[in-house]
Amino acid sequence: MIVCHCRVVTDRAVAAAVREGARSLAAVCRSTGAGQDCGSCVFSLKRLVCEHRPELSEVDVAAS
Repeated sequence: MIVCHCRVVTDRAVAAAVREGARSLAAVCRSTGAGQDCGSCVFSLKRLVCEHRPELSEVDVAAS
């Protein structure tokens, strides 16, 4: 499923970025390019990062 329509980033690309070491929302955005234009996908990205990195607290993800 496409998460970021501006940069055509899929949920699979986000999961791959997390698997490859992206430990924060900001790191996923830098790695995939998502969330850098209009920003409407940021909440969906945050949810995906939390799903793939449950050990991160909401504070860790929000602070990034």
